[in-house]
Amino acid sequence: VMQCSASLDVLFLLDGSYSIGKGSFERSKHFAGKFCDALDIHPDRVRVGMIQFSSTPHLEFPLDSYLTKQEVKERIKRTVFRGGSTETGWALKYILHKGFPGGRNSSVPEVLIIILDGKSQGSTAMPAMQVKERHITVSAVGIKFPWEELHVLASEPPERHLLFAGDADDAANGLFSTLSDPVCTATAPGCKVESHPCERRTLETVKEMAGNYVCWKGSKQPNAVQASLRPFIRWKRVLIKPPSRCFRTVCPDPCDSEPCQNGGTCVPEGLDRYHCLCLPGYGGDVHCEAKLSLECSVDLFFLMDSSARVTLEGFLRFKAFLKRFLQAVVGQDSTMSLGVAQYDDDVSISIELGQHKDPFSLMKSIDDLNFSGGRALTGRDLQYIAQHGFRSTPVFADVQDDLPRVVVLLTDSKSQDSVVEAATYAKDQNLFLIGVGSSFMRTELTEVTGNPQQTIVYSDPQDLFNRIPELQRKICSVGDPEGCQTQSLDLVFAVDASSGVGLENFLHLRHFVRSSCLHFVINQDVTQIALVIYGSKAHTVFALDTHTSNSAVLQAIDQVSFLGDSGSAGSALLHVYSDVMTVQKGARPGVNKVVVLLTNGGGMQDAAAPAQQLRHNGVLVFVVVIGDTQRDTLLRVAGSPNYLVHMSSYEDLQYYQGLIERICEGRRAFKAKSPANLCKPNPCMNQGVCILGPGSCGCECHGWEGPLDSPRSPVLPLHFCVQWSPRGLQHFSRALQHSKRQ
Repeated sequence: VMQCSASLDVLFLLDGSYSIGKGSFERSKHFAGKFCDALDIHPDRVRVGMIQFSSTPHLEFPLDSYLTKQEVKERIKRTVFRGGSTETGWALKYILHKGFPGGRNSSVPEVLIIILDGKSQGSTAMPAMQVKERHITVSAVGIKFPWEELHVLASEPPERHLLFAGDADDAANGLFSTLSDPVCTATAPGCKVESHPCERRTLETVKEMAGNYVCWKGSKQPNAVQASLRPFIRWKRVLIKPPSRCFRTVCPDPCDSEPCQNGGTCVPEGLDRYHCLCLPGYGGDVHCEAKLSLECSVDLFFLMDSSARVTLEGFLRFKAFLKRFLQAVVGQDSTMSLGVAQYDDDVSISIELGQHKDPFSLMKSIDDLNFSGGRALTGRDLQYIAQHGFRSTPVFADVQDDLPRVVVLLTDSKSQDSVVEAATYAKDQNLFLIGVGSSFMRTELTEVTGNPQQTIVYSDPQDLFNRIPELQRKICSVGDPEGCQTQSLDLVFAVDASSGVGLENFLHLRHFVRSSCLHFVINQDVTQIALVIYGSKAHTVFALDTHTSNSAVLQAIDQVSFLGDSGSAGSALLHVYSDVMTVQKGARPGVNKVVVLLTNGGGMQDAAAPAQQLRHNGVLVFVVVIGDTQRDTLLRVAGSPNYLVHMSSYEDLQYYQGLIERICEGRRAFKAKSPANLCKPNPCMNQGVCILGPGSCGCECHGWEGPLDSPRSPVLPLHFCVQWSPRGLQHFSRALQHSKRQ
């Protein structure tokens, strides 16, 4: 409800020094974006600009660059941490010299918002005083622990202009409250600025007595040493919280009447509207009436960890979670068959699949489950459930239960045997695996499920119960996959294995490729993946049609070796163009195609031309570069900033989750611009010319005939080329294999 529409120039001054660090810098950006929500950004009303300072000040964008709130917030998000020393005084002198870049030259009120972590490496008192003498209102926002220096920077009174950004919403409210009088006078009806007691946090260095220590010194007498006790003092950093008063804008809350039932949380929307966040199982209406339905039909088996490492407390937590989940999703008319087993050294099927038809008897059976202890043999017990858990007798002998079969693994202890073989066996039995566990179980759960999208991790015991809706969605997604990862795609990774990368960093790249592959459904009908590594020459590790399962691709990636010579990205992309993204090597005409180049930025001089050839052939080229390099060269290779990903270090790759989303967005944009072309890549062999037709294509042959211009074949039709589909692909593949034999 806050909105400042006055004529106002706002300049953010962000600390980008090493002392604040990347994490706190991101919090600074978050606060700046949060405060922009309260500004009516327009050339004639509020203008916003930003300067980042460390060793030197750097103008990120002047006040007249962006005309809307959305543009400003997007630009703030893209601001990159620079690093350096904390020269706050120099930044203030820059403002004294340059003014507000893009501003209106003091014809409107000017507000300077300094966001920093504290102590400058130079004096700030004089430039801060000079800035305020120019009638610039200065608010100092502390990240981490504000120092006394913030009081020197902020305008008077300090309780209105000194803020702590630990809570971005609260600090943004406080800053808006400061501007409300006298700059932004249009406060929403019913709202008012109030003061309340609060704390100011500061980290100070104090000295304390550590005790008395024996000190020794010589004397004038021969062979005599004197000893005495002397006090020992040490310095210590202490968090001080002096009491103060804060000013905040307070508005009437539509949630004061507690309209949400059954433990629902009321979320206000403005002054007179709200919506309810309901607990799992309650959402029958806007006030959280009971709603019990899984909304899908499956055969569902819970495999619950009862080993010693999970402890009795953890086992009881899993029982409570299971009961809460079933209360939320199982009703009298549920079409779900449910079974429960617990495991340690051995597995015990406590509730047979479909044994209970009513929720009451099901809950009673779950209450009767007892903790057993023992070793966690997850692999062996999972395979047992895959073999025996879904054996049920149908009501009629001639009726087959063809519902999707789902196993939910609840575990909080590392398995003491291998889980990979059991997981592969379960998937071969057409079982859909979902793993649920705490965050330190993420890697093993992904090994079990084969896909991070099928794992659920929780941060603390209460967070486990918050995951019930997520589990409900994943169970009901069986047989109904969503997202571009389940659409047809030919994907090639080209990985820099040169000496410029080094062995240790190459392993980071290899791990990144492996984790990226986990997001795709790999088979000949959906996603095909190829891997190329390169130094001075490129080598195909495996082609698009080599591996037809996730497990086979992952195993092949794990065996890739480092090369170690000089690197040429151009030769790698040329190799992909001529020897990987071809019909003869498994590329499918009419299917979306993507190349992801992973590089340290070296050897890029000759890469632009083959990258353009790939794009002309309908292939999207992504460049993921690690470290500092020439951006102009990289842009020529990627073709667009949207297809260029820059990482500051190889270690950061493990935290980057945006590649798959970028590939999906790029495919959508590329497809809208250039619809799929069945003649790219050319399916015709021996210099045959591909001729497009309505929904199909054919080959114009020169001295050859048969499918795809292979030598004469009396069996297959001439000029064979159809639009790709799973069924058509098999026909296409058989024809191509026959051509190769000929």
